[in-house]
Amino acid sequence: MPAPSSSPSMSFVPCLRPPVGADVDHAHERWFYVRGDAVLVCDGPAELPLRDQHFLGMLGARPCWAGDVEPPEAGNDDGSFMALRALWGRVSEVEWTVAGRAVQIVEWDRTHRYCGRCGSETALSTEERSHRCPHCGLTAFPRLAPAIIVLIERDTSDGGREALLARGRQFPLPMYSCLAGFVEPGETLEDAVHREIREEVGIEVDDVRYIASQPWPFPHSLMLGFTAQWSSGDIVIDETEIADAAWYRADALPMVPPGMSIARRLIDAWVARETA
Repeated sequence: MPAPSSSPSMSFVPCLRPPVGADVDHAHERWFYVRGDAVLVCDGPAELPLRDQHFLGMLGARPCWAGDVEPPEAGNDDGSFMALRALWGRVSEVEWTVAGRAVQIVEWDRTHRYCGRCGSETALSTEERSHRCPHCGLTAFPRLAPAIIVLIERDTSDGGREALLARGRQFPLPMYSCLAGFVEPGETLEDAVHREIREEVGIEVDDVRYIASQPWPFPHSLMLGFTAQWSSGDIVIDETEIADAAWYRADALPMVPPGMSIARRLIDAWVARETA
């Protein structure tokens, strides 16, 4: 079980190393141990077999560290490590975000020990968060994959409003969410919104508006949230990705994603506007 979380109002400041001369509480360091893609959050360093460790930043006056933990021997898994989704609600929201940062940095470090261009062993930079190849000079920064997510609205004939929600084929539950997809090379974010909507449900939209973003460490995305207004077309789903899609009123929604996701925040904000 994770240790009691810090104050929810405490802010996190990312940095490469503990600040010199600042009011740093080394006696209460916060550690985010990563084994596979599961996390253990606790106060102070624990006696765990580490492959490497990385400074994450400052949570108030508390230094935060990520530890890359060796996998357990067969039969020795005590269940103390949790998947990020299961960790939601057991620590503060800011710590959950830091845990996601820990998972992404550890995984980046694991997968960039060798140069992708020449195969030489790389070295961690002391000046920035990067792996650098001493042979050919290739620099590898932590990977981020930008993805758009969009809530589409339309007017109804009786003067009401509806939102388009879809169920992805990968969803294990009958859960409906906003449309989403990765940004492709050469696209603007707005281009990606139009393309994904056209590909997944066959409609056209206008009035695309950026709302907010969210780090999404599954495994290394940055979700960029938008709203858009339906302009033309009927729903024709891409059956390779979408199991179902339909228009819903605010008072008759299907099962929607949990509160940790930006999809839920977009949906909740729309419901609040419609029911005000």
